[in-house]
Amino acid sequence: MTRTRLIEDYALLADGRSAALLARDGSIDWLCWPRFDSEPCFAALLGREEDGHWRLAPADPARRASRSYRRDTLMVETAWKGTHGSARVIDFMAADSAEPCIMRIVEGVDGSVDMHMIAQPRRADGHAAPHTIDASGAATVHAACGPMTLRAEVPLRVHAQALEAAFTVRAGERFVFTLCPGEAVGVDPASAVTALHDTQRHWRRWIDHFDNDRTLWPQAVRRSLLTLYALVYRPTGAMVAAPTTSLPEAPGGELNWDYRYCWLRDASFALEALLEAGFHDEARAWRDWLLRTIGHVRGHIHVMYCVDGCHVPREREVDALAGWQGARPVRFGNAACMQYQPDVFGEAFDCLYLTRRAGIVAAQEEAELEARLIGWLLDHGGKPGSGIWETRGHARHYTLSRVMAWVALDRFIKHWCEDGPGIGDPLVQRALQMRKALYEEVSEHGWSARRGAFVRGYGEEALDASVLLMPLVGFMRADEPRMSATIDAIRAELGEGGLIRRWRLGGDEAPDEGAFLACSCWMADCLYLRGDVDEAIAQFERVLAVANDVGLLAEEYDVGAQRLAGNFPQALSHLAVVKTAILLSGSAKGHRRAR
Repeated sequence: MTRTRLIEDYALLADGRSAALLARDGSIDWLCWPRFDSEPCFAALLGREEDGHWRLAPADPARRASRSYRRDTLMVETAWKGTHGSARVIDFMAADSAEPCIMRIVEGVDGSVDMHMIAQPRRADGHAAPHTIDASGAATVHAACGPMTLRAEVPLRVHAQALEAAFTVRAGERFVFTLCPGEAVGVDPASAVTALHDTQRHWRRWIDHFDNDRTLWPQAVRRSLLTLYALVYRPTGAMVAAPTTSLPEAPGGELNWDYRYCWLRDASFALEALLEAGFHDEARAWRDWLLRTIGHVRGHIHVMYCVDGCHVPREREVDALAGWQGARPVRFGNAACMQYQPDVFGEAFDCLYLTRRAGIVAAQEEAELEARLIGWLLDHGGKPGSGIWETRGHARHYTLSRVMAWVALDRFIKHWCEDGPGIGDPLVQRALQMRKALYEEVSEHGWSARRGAFVRGYGEEALDASVLLMPLVGFMRADEPRMSATIDAIRAELGEGGLIRRWRLGGDEAPDEGAFLACSCWMADCLYLRGDVDEAIAQFERVLAVANDVGLLAEEYDVGAQRLAGNFPQALSHLAVVKTAILLSGSAKGHRRAR
């Protein structure tokens, strides 16, 4: 069966290892186990119910529901109102358990409610394996990600290729369901209440380190920070761009990418947001992951890596999945991992620089790594590449890529002059010359006199919202006349419904793509830094207004259809929210030095 869904219908569950998406109607339609980038066990998000889902809801189709996260947690509480009574379901992934586990607790509030549960996993290679129920009532469920164990406090039965249960919950009653990876394992439902309190304490203890006085929008920032923390693979400290793949950026498909990996580009944004919010331990863990991952690199840095630092798998199309609302192809793996993107040098150096500026002691291997990478960049700095949007066309000199090469040199020079050999070092002298040359080059070739703005790439006339990062990385002040003119040009041409697109509406790159939410926050940052505080606040609050009912944002927003679009929830969007909310509140610590 195919169901109509909107991206905003989903809430996120997570435990620091992987994540699940829970729909309004009580169906878990996406779950990868044991890691974010593993094979999905439930994949109805990208196809039909038969592709894997786990639904727990009243049997009465006339029910009414409301939902919310429990305060400062990733635990979803759904209140159901039926003809003869009401009940609630509390859904969460046990965050402090040694064993991954999804728990679903049904509680009767008043009267009685007939409930129905169905668990139908995604099958391995399209072949069904029999589900078995042992003497204790625990069921072994066979899925594409391997066997799982479902335990329940109500009788289970095998029906077709699914496990089902029908039961009635009355006022004061509680029934628990647990699902864990592995065969003949699982968490005893009797321990669910303890797990609930432990998980609740886990999330609240972490987010309580954030000082609400840092921002005018404390609840939006807290929810974004919790979402970001949920996207961190805690064994290594890496943060995935999103827990999903192939949610289309534009109607009809094609722009469907796998985001379940760690982008170096996001690293500098993540570090700045975490440091600004006061989470130094997470920033240090991210820095350490970066050093472990690229510590052996002598030249080309990959754009993205798996959560354990390994290379991203080869991109493949999964024909068995019909795609989000029929948008094909569904992709596992990401071919963009092999692109040469010069900006990643800037992002890597910026990560290390930001941690040092925040008072985190430099790792022993930083200096040797920086010398090696900057030497390669000095020797190969003129090589064109792909841009930050990872379009799969020919290599060129993108304006922002050249800016980020400048950033790499700038951060290297600052580090080596402050804590290293000093300005007389031959490598520093070469870096100084190239930094100066790059600034002059961008000023000449990235600027279009005809457009009166900095443009996407050298010799081009198209605007690109990525150049809004130029003031944010310290390359040029927002109130510098050329930058100020660029800000106005982007607002005029790329603005839509109070948000900012990456490119011109109807352009060649993605004619039907939605407005890009991170770009919309970057615009707010630029307006604020230029002195237009009221306009910056209005711009930012437009972003907050498109979050779904539980405060989550996708990569983009389709203004015409008034829907979220792209992979969800998107780390880059939530990172931008945190940083912008603190900047616009006048409490940013400014770990970067403006030029």
